[in-house]
Amino acid sequence: MAETPEEPPHRRALKARWVFPVSGEPIPDAAVTIEDGRIAAVGMPAPGAPVEDLGNVAILPGLVNAHTHLEFSDLAAPLGRPGMSLVDWIREVIAFRRDFARISHKAVRAGLEESLRCGTTTLGEIAQPDWSSEPFVEAGLRAVIFLELIAPTPDRAEAAIVSAIRHLDSAGLSRAFHPGLSPHAPYSVHPTLLRRVIDLSRVRKAPVAFHLAESHDELELLRWGSGPFRGLLLDLGETDILASWLGRPLDCLFELAPAHRALVIHGNYLDDEEIAFVARHRAKMSIVYCPRTHAYFGHESYPLETMLSAGVTVALGTDSRASSPDLSVLAEMRFVAKQYPSVPRSTVLRMGTLNGARALGLDAEVGSLEPGKWADLAVVGLPGHDAPDPHELLFDSDIPVVATWVRGGIRG
Repeated sequence: MAETPEEPPHRRALKARWVFPVSGEPIPDAAVTIEDGRIAAVGMPAPGAPVEDLGNVAILPGLVNAHTHLEFSDLAAPLGRPGMSLVDWIREVIAFRRDFARISHKAVRAGLEESLRCGTTTLGEIAQPDWSSEPFVEAGLRAVIFLELIAPTPDRAEAAIVSAIRHLDSAGLSRAFHPGLSPHAPYSVHPTLLRRVIDLSRVRKAPVAFHLAESHDELELLRWGSGPFRGLLLDLGETDILASWLGRPLDCLFELAPAHRALVIHGNYLDDEEIAFVARHRAKMSIVYCPRTHAYFGHESYPLETMLSAGVTVALGTDSRASSPDLSVLAEMRFVAKQYPSVPRSTVLRMGTLNGARALGLDAEVGSLEPGKWADLAVVGLPGHDAPDPHELLFDSDIPVVATWVRGGIRG
């Protein structure tokens, strides 16, 4: 009996005015060929692939939002007011969480839906202890879920570690996420907990996200144990931590360096020595810049050019709707391109794609358009005119993402 021939693998090619591989130069009038959910070719359509011309658009790698807090995604406007201090804003967050004692899974779903509409196919989410994987399963995008850990005193570290181990173990029950850990910040995490989390990170090969050098008030607390953060901690009854971190952000970076992978969140006020330290450890350490959140608090100019010149891997995050108007990584990139005209536009695009994937440890699978990687794509409408640098068509425009593809299927 003759064998039944196998069906050929599903293959299709998407053609666009511009294709931005990120790993190489932009390609005009090019196509991305998709086969079985992965990229088979970039440039000319692969032989035998039906071609779908998407018209006057750019095909980008799916955007990577390296830092989010989706629990706030149902907020119509950020908490507080522009230019307020970080400490006062944290008080707003504490009040918000007190009024809404449990995470709204509806808000998380809304944030995931918005992310997909905005072209995000991979994100790094900071999750609270009662988070649910269901919205992520439904959304189908790629996520690293960093469980937020808070323990200002040594006696609370043990319970936090138990939660951390449970979180890492739970990843084996679902393919909806990759597990990570987020000891929150030096003002909310005792060094005892951070060191145990770093040990766990090395053993379990889990990434760690740590908020650091976010404000001058934090630096004052680290250096002198004084200032507005001291008042906040006293109000919360968390006095033990006041003498725990006397020093500077560099001390925290030394603690983070042995981790399997470390994401320094914000890093707004890292000095040159600290930036050089991150650059030397760039194989495993990245910085996540949240541009519009940075602007919301009226911080001093971000040291982006210094970081890039030093060789730091800088990724982008939207933070949350508690401090940013939306969850669009494209809007963040456009903001950076406008604020930092000296930074090459190709670098800005890399920050919102491949650098984010690298920060999360997923750059072998996503972040650029290369054969073998998952066909996660963001399709952006383009203006009708030409430009000397095609990146200008992306960033000197307000045309949104018009379609999002995840694993070769359209999702948004």
